[in-house]
Amino acid sequence: MNVLASKQQLRASFLRWALFLVPLVLLIGFTAGQLGGPDTPWFAGLEKPAIYPPTAVFGIVWSILFVLIGLSLALVASAWGAPGRGLALGVFAVQFLLTQGWTAVFFGMQDMTGGLYLLGASAVLLVAAVALVWRVRRVAGLLLLPYLAWVCFAGVLNYAFIQANPDGGLRGSSGAQMRVEL
Repeated sequence: MNVLASKQQLRASFLRWALFLVPLVLLIGFTAGQLGGPDTPWFAGLEKPAIYPPTAVFGIVWSILFVLIGLSLALVASAWGAPGRGLALGVFAVQFLLTQGWTAVFFGMQDMTGGLYLLGASAVLLVAAVALVWRVRRVAGLLLLPYLAWVCFAGVLNYAFIQANPDGGLRGSSGAQMRVEL
């Protein structure tokens, strides 16, 4: 016998991993989203670039991407014994946490330039992660390509915000106004 696991066993392993990883990825994404968001006076005061989509698009796109990411990771995680499996998962995990940290930097710290650097590093790591994942499971690599495209778009959008708001906006602005009469 030269088969380590039956098709049913492989399918069951993928299903278990998917039931764990898809909700985990969604939870990490949701938690990162709580570290800052577009509903601040600082962001409202920024000049929006022409390529800025409606705010609702972000939630929809990220939700779809998180499911694709979870499924991709489940394919790799269920590939027991595949060469490079651990490295692919490790590089992806570091990259994913960097990408999710962008929200805290851009919105929370109100640092557009820092956010751009973070997205640049994340995009480079994501290209490496996609290549590593691709070697383990091609379908898993394909599932990550929309995520790579979105991270690249986010970088372009971040850069467009910097160009449209060279002063960085009113950092730390709470939206409160003080009126003093003498």
